[in-house]
Amino acid sequence: MVNFTLECIDCGHRSPSGGAGGKCQRCGGEWQEARYDYATLGPSLSAMLANRQFNLWRYQDLLPLRNPSNIVTLGEGGTPLFHGYNLSLMLGRPYIYVKDERQGPTGSFKDRQAALAISAMKENGITEAVVSSTGNVAISYSAYCARAGIKLWAFLTSMVPPDKMREVALYGTQVVKVTGTYDRAKELAGEFARQRNLYFDRGARNIASVESMKTLSFEVAEQLTRLLGVTPARQPNGSTAAPWRAPDWYIQSVSGGLGPLGVAKGFWELKQMGLIDKMPKLGVIQAEGCAPMVNSFHAGLEVAEPVIVPRTHIATLSTGQPGRVYTLLRQHILKYGGTMESVSDQEAFRAMHVSAKMEGLAIEPASAVAFAGLFKMVRAGLIAPDDVVVINATGHTIPVEREVLGDDWAKVLSGEATEATPRPQAEGLVAALERLDERVRRIAIIEDSPDAARLIRRILQARGNYTIDEANNGAAGLALVRQNLPDLIMLDLMMPEMDGFQMLDHLRADEATRKIPVIVITAKELTREDRERLSGQVEGLLQKGSFMDEDLLSEMTEALN
Repeated sequence: MVNFTLECIDCGHRSPSGGAGGKCQRCGGEWQEARYDYATLGPSLSAMLANRQFNLWRYQDLLPLRNPSNIVTLGEGGTPLFHGYNLSLMLGRPYIYVKDERQGPTGSFKDRQAALAISAMKENGITEAVVSSTGNVAISYSAYCARAGIKLWAFLTSMVPPDKMREVALYGTQVVKVTGTYDRAKELAGEFARQRNLYFDRGARNIASVESMKTLSFEVAEQLTRLLGVTPARQPNGSTAAPWRAPDWYIQSVSGGLGPLGVAKGFWELKQMGLIDKMPKLGVIQAEGCAPMVNSFHAGLEVAEPVIVPRTHIATLSTGQPGRVYTLLRQHILKYGGTMESVSDQEAFRAMHVSAKMEGLAIEPASAVAFAGLFKMVRAGLIAPDDVVVINATGHTIPVEREVLGDDWAKVLSGEATEATPRPQAEGLVAALERLDERVRRIAIIEDSPDAARLIRRILQARGNYTIDEANNGAAGLALVRQNLPDLIMLDLMMPEMDGFQMLDHLRADEATRKIPVIVITAKELTREDRERLSGQVEGLLQKGSFMDEDLLSEMTEALN
């Protein structure tokens, strides 16, 4: 049996554990947090975890469920943490890690919330419940309620994609479609539950919901320790480092903000138990068209100013009234560091392309908001070159909204034969296949770093139909260019034997190659003399680790035209 108490965050009153948690017995406050015996758990936790499966329930000693027999599980938690290798190269931040929450039972990090919340409902004898959602919560709750035998009513806004609504209904949930904002749907759901005396899930005020998100922190700390080792001791006396490793940054896109609120509590608990030696900074990212937290944070407001009419295509991030969650996150960021940033829908859609084409990572637009936020934070210099960054990837791309790909995402060839001209039609199909390459441009990559060459090649392959030649030193590159006469040259400056400067001199001295445009991509810190030497010789200059794929494509387009 797990021992925990409930502490009111308004008056500090503590009371014995009480299931899913209600109002404070002293002041009537609706915001309470679970507290555990950290002094006892800290020294023994690692040993307790040694023989447990790597899933959400390995941390059951720090979760508010009294009896393990009430656990409702579909295999949640234990999701991979992997190195974003290509993103790290592109951004010049070598320690970017992706927490792949797409691997949950229904494809989102909300499965953690559903697992613990529905288990708590079962423990408290609840047989019928009401939830309001922008999409993913309803899907997760529907799956777990189906498994637990709990009838669920889900109030969804009309902005939720129809495919998500159908998925909710597939589990047997009663779907109520509300024409209006998510905040209005939440009001109606609460009133419906009150009239019928049904249990209403209160989101971030539900203790089980917040507590479930702590498991993200616990897993990340364990996984980073395996991948990178413990954080080196910073104390001048050389004292032993904490046994687990926390990242420097945790970044997540938010609607209501429950995820990072629980993650922050998880890292706080690890710090209380002496398992980590620092608190990560939080990167809270919202869609620009519905960013009440970001707007209020940058305006210095203690209480969020709501967005009455969300203006974003990303329906799952359309919470206009974040309530007290904003205040709690703001307090955490002011104390431990971090930021709140917003990105446009188009920036999110571009981030979807980048993550898919550079990392093979297919994420939904709401999750892509976090990646777009990461790009923005790197460009703003908020993330140091050696910072360890963990970003939450959640949700799947199906259905992919039309706004992401547009109408021209595939090349169309007619393979149908006609009775009148069967043979010419076949020839026409072959000709059409050949014409797919009509606008191909030949590009030469002269780069001695295999990783950098691979990154540039992947950007080109993902964004256009190019013939690519490669050489790993200046002499071989010069011979390649003279032989193939490419339309464009991507050139590194720092290479053995013949460097980029010398190769440029040879190119400009040769009548056949002097007019081929060159874009320099270099890690070298250019001196004033270097820049004068390149002036008039190259069409573009990009610094390695500080350009995005669209920057490269923009330079290419200008050079080729």
